Amino acid sequence: MHVTDYELFEVPPRWLFLRLETSDGLVGWGEPVVEGRAKTVRAAVEELLDTYLLGEDPSRIEDHWQTMYRGGFYRGGPVLMSAIAGIDQALWDIKGKRFDAPVYELLGGRARDRVRVYQWIGGDRPAEVGEAAREKVEAGFTALKMNATPEMERIDSPAEIAAAENRLAEVRAAVGDEVDIGVDFHGRVSKPMAKRLAVALEPHEPMFIEEPVLPEHNDALPEIAAHTTTPIATGERMYSRWEFKEVFESGAVDVVQPDVSHAGGITEMRKIASMAEAYDVALAPHCPLGPLALASCVQVDACTPNALIQEQSLDIHYNEGSDVLDYLADPTVFEYRDGYVELPDGPGLGIEVDESVVRERAGDVNWHNPVWRHHDGSVAEW
Repeated sequence: MHVTDYELFEVPPRWLFLRLETSDGLVGWGEPVVEGRAKTVRAAVEELLDTYLLGEDPSRIEDHWQTMYRGGFYRGGPVLMSAIAGIDQALWDIKGKRFDAPVYELLGGRARDRVRVYQWIGGDRPAEVGEAAREKVEAGFTALKMNATPEMERIDSPAEIAAAENRLAEVRAAVGDEVDIGVDFHGRVSKPMAKRLAVALEPHEPMFIEEPVLPEHNDALPEIAAHTTTPIATGERMYSRWEFKEVFESGAVDVVQPDVSHAGGITEMRKIASMAEAYDVALAPHCPLGPLALASCVQVDACTPNALIQEQSLDIHYNEGSDVLDYLADPTVFEYRDGYVELPDGPGLGIEVDESVVRERAGDVNWHNPVWRHHDGSVAEW
């Protein structure tokens, strides 16, 4: 068996799907994308496949990963690691289909029977979060996540701190103490504002504060952690185990959030999760993406003892016009009950892509995140 062909599909709202075909007719799917840079990643996927995988045995996943990563003198970063990630997902999908088993069975078997998920509320500039929180809890979710703030100045006013606290207080009052609430700083705030926000939000018992500073400022995490007992989460913009190594050694992070479509795929996320376990750190994979990324995450969650909770993109504010279930032949595989998703028992990634829908909707998807500016006209973090 060898890799014979591939196709790439840009599909709305902002995803890139990879279809990888083998000589014995097996097809694997993956999701290699950087949101807003799909065309750039597409070029990297084409180059990697044409150079390293066409004509090769798809079962040698670890060797292919090492070749794609180490075969170039320059390595790492969001584009190359996302390209590797989607290819890796497709290779695991093929392997599972070859042995008629879910990927998690090939990675050691189940460590749990179902995976807890959370639901987004509030949008980029969070508003009307109380009512949205009540609706999601009534729909069965037991955990929510919201953005902490819109854009903030490097040193912002007490009013902005109070507004962030009031939003979280509103959600807490709406759902009570039985529901977990993750709060995403989204790297939008500076170190001094992150410290002030962490202190202000702590009385409302967030499940975690996410990406309190940009990853290039991870050296500030121990100082932020010293100001709060709230668990700190980060990792969606970190792309390999080597980047996570320093975070683990800092002792400041309680939850890591690698993205299976950015951080080297299933192969690499599994290794990051094992490193996290050694440091008593939980795994909560980042996934505001499509069905292939979510399926890949669930496969890793299933066999990972320290998996905490899974992000998923159903009804997320980015998904205008298309949603995570639209590309599946059987959407019930991601049917959420009581805040959990059952483990898929199908082979490979455990989902069946509706190829006709993918081909129908594929085209020139021109999604880019907004550029925000401060009151003085300077560029703000989104």
